[in-house]
Amino acid sequence: MDLLGPDPIYQQIAAVITARIKDGTYPPNRQIPSEAAICDEFDVSRKTAREAVRALREAGLVRTVRGKGTYVLGPDQD
Repeated sequence: MDLLGPDPIYQQIAAVITARIKDGTYPPNRQIPSEAAICDEFDVSRKTAREAVRALREAGLVRTVRGKGTYVLGPDQD
């Protein structure tokens, strides 16, 4: 991550998670790390982690199930 670069941190985190989804690290119908885990891995606030997950949701890559977590969508899901 580039803390001094022009892209917001949450977008950089979303890009890292997107790459992991595309390379199969996080396969369809499986969870991505929780907001707390994202906070720990990237050393960011909960708000930043939440924004990264929101960006992934808006990109159509994941869906959040209340009380369960955030799951990678398959190519035929939305």
